[in-house]
Amino acid sequence: MRPLARLHAITDAAVLAAPDLGIRAAAIAAAGSAVALHARDHSAGGAALTAAARRLLALARPPEASVFVNGRADIAAALGAQGLQLGSDDLTAGEARGIFPTGWIGRSVHSPTEAAQAVDQGADFLLVGNVFETGSHPGRTAAGLDLVRETASMGRPVIAIGGIDAARAAEVRDAGAYGVAAISALWHAADPAAAALALLQPWVDAP
Repeated sequence: MRPLARLHAITDAAVLAAPDLGIRAAAIAAAGSAVALHARDHSAGGAALTAAARRLLALARPPEASVFVNGRADIAAALGAQGLQLGSDDLTAGEARGIFPTGWIGRSVHSPTEAAQAVDQGADFLLVGNVFETGSHPGRTAAGLDLVRETASMGRPVIAIGGIDAARAAEVRDAGAYGVAAISALWHAADPAAAALALLQPWVDAP
């Protein structure tokens, strides 16, 4: 199993439907093994999500970026994806492992209690947030850096998400995050390749 990516580029229905998806995905994936592209669309059926994941896999292959499928262990296993991301309404990590035996399994958590439960259930890493206020979830209270610090002490890599841009990436790294995840800061950036490198820079600079 390859190392866990430090930068997770999360998609949604709008991103996946964009006419320039291929160009933007290739630009983000150019950062190589440090990047994971996530096939995520809660409104999509199995066929549509499979098609999206298959397209991302093709774009990610030359630079050896990873592809994670969100919510569907069967699709992740069938396509040979490098990871699976689970939400609160999905299977537990332990249940998903029976379907997706190899690769990373992450769990999205929003509190220390949820994080501890995810660890107990076998999650390999935690997607933690939202750390700062974010347009992706307007009105949702920001958990702040304390949530990153507390979850990072639980013995699993923490990927911080929510309102994180290049200026804040160093803050979450200093709080103990293994890496970051983003939607707008990557997919809607004027230069997605430069945005990816900027988000990764605090870990490149770390001793």
